[in-house]
Amino acid sequence: MTNSMGQTKKTPRATLPPGIGKVLKRLLYPLDVILLCVRWYVAYSLSLRNLEEMMAERGIEVDHSSVHRWVIKLVPLFEKAFRRHKRPVGKSWRMDETYVKVKGQWKYLYRAVDKQGNTVDFLLRAHRDKAAARRYFEKATDQNGEPETITVDKSGANLAALEALNAGRDTPIKIRQNKYLNNIIEQNHRAIKRIIKPMMGFKDFRCARIILSGIEVMHMIRKGQMQDDRADRTVAEQFYLLAM
Repeated sequence: MTNSMGQTKKTPRATLPPGIGKVLKRLLYPLDVILLCVRWYVAYSLSLRNLEEMMAERGIEVDHSSVHRWVIKLVPLFEKAFRRHKRPVGKSWRMDETYVKVKGQWKYLYRAVDKQGNTVDFLLRAHRDKAAARRYFEKATDQNGEPETITVDKSGANLAALEALNAGRDTPIKIRQNKYLNNIIEQNHRAIKRIIKPMMGFKDFRCARIILSGIEVMHMIRKGQMQDDRADRTVAEQFYLLAM
């Protein structure tokens, strides 16, 4: 944790939830150092070696590979915790996919926001087709409930996936194909792409999926999508709450 002066404060591991405590038990660095590095990596446009240098300036020797290991182990637990506190989204969604490079090849990050710009959900897929789009819509509706309207671009795969889902519904979701209305999600992609740019592409699909989920969680916290009984908590404090 950090105080208002940016200094680290000690948090006893005994107070942590069992799942997070079990993971941290195997990590030898102080909890505050681990959480700070994980937050900085998913919150800012930094490479792992940037973080290694920044921690060295604070007198803490941390290898960049250790930071990567902390992110991969902890982010799935933080995402799970965040979903329990995620604010409900609106019933009108704008959906689109963007490109992410994994092992030198382009993969597809499916995302949607509501008309207020709140993130609905996200999913990294290897292919851009009807099956990938359908899996995304199934995940998004399972996690967030069914929308009344989904706006997509002119992609035939997205339209086909929605039509297949509607075939099994008593009340079909209204489908709109309108590129202008989808500007909000295309603009929203930029916040995610800006963070991953220094990473120079991902080396592994599983790691890419986990790191992207951490970036998405941090982005949602910034947008005020985490339910919190206190209005005075900073974005950093809300992120650290996920470990408590």
